[in-house]
Amino acid sequence: MSTETLATLPDRLPQRVRHPLRFRKLEVHSVERVTPHLVRITLTGDALEGFISLGFDDHVKLTLPDAVTGVLTVPTIGADGSPSWPPGPKAIMRDYTPRRFDANARLLEIDFALHEAGPATRWAEQAQPGQVIGIGGPRGSFVVPMDFDWHLLVGDDTALPAISRRLAELPDGARALVLAEVDGPADHIAMESRAEVEVIWVHRNDAGANPSEPPLLTALRDARLPAGDFHGWVGCESAAAKAVRAYLVNECRANPKWIRASGYWRRGAAATHDSHDE
Repeated sequence: MSTETLATLPDRLPQRVRHPLRFRKLEVHSVERVTPHLVRITLTGDALEGFISLGFDDHVKLTLPDAVTGVLTVPTIGADGSPSWPPGPKAIMRDYTPRRFDANARLLEIDFALHEAGPATRWAEQAQPGQVIGIGGPRGSFVVPMDFDWHLLVGDDTALPAISRRLAELPDGARALVLAEVDGPADHIAMESRAEVEVIWVHRNDAGANPSEPPLLTALRDARLPAGDFHGWVGCESAAAKAVRAYLVNECRANPKWIRASGYWRRGAAATHDSHDE
């Protein structure tokens, strides 16, 4: 696709919406082991009044209680909108996607991928109803238009909440292709949608996997992509997300403005969230 052609295409760009920053103390309502490597924790509390999440890949700052004392500390928000922490060690925070929010019931679902044993994973593995935890945000949302010929969603375990949420909001008549990387068949989850959806499960533990490139990139090369304009969304390990985006733009000639790629985690690092967009 030439630069001239790109310049004449309709924008259909995500709309960025800002939200006032707020930290909330919530309580664990229920815990469900969805797969061997995925636990769903539903949070509740009156503090969810006014909670807003407009984008399927929004993230909140999960604020963890102190691992020793169990005390949960959250900041106050100043007049300038910035957080102010009380004296003492700052609480550990990690980014997570609000998978589903029921405003009437005041229930917020958060899915935890259980692999490397970081502080959030350790908390999720022992979580029980009645325990407290904090969330901050979302501070903003990217609202992606629906009017594409089809939608591409590529991600690993950490992206399953965002992928599931996007599929749930796609309307009748929409079309989507999903490439989802998990350990194996036991980690497949149901993905409800009114759209026409094809899901390609990518098993990272397959003996025939190509060790020279990310499994999601290999699967994308092998996939048959539908014709027409599409919006591509990628969420996985940072280097893999960058490689998938480069393939879509350079090899598939996708409009780079319609490709959103995020590194939800980075190999060998903690608490990272990288954006690989233009």
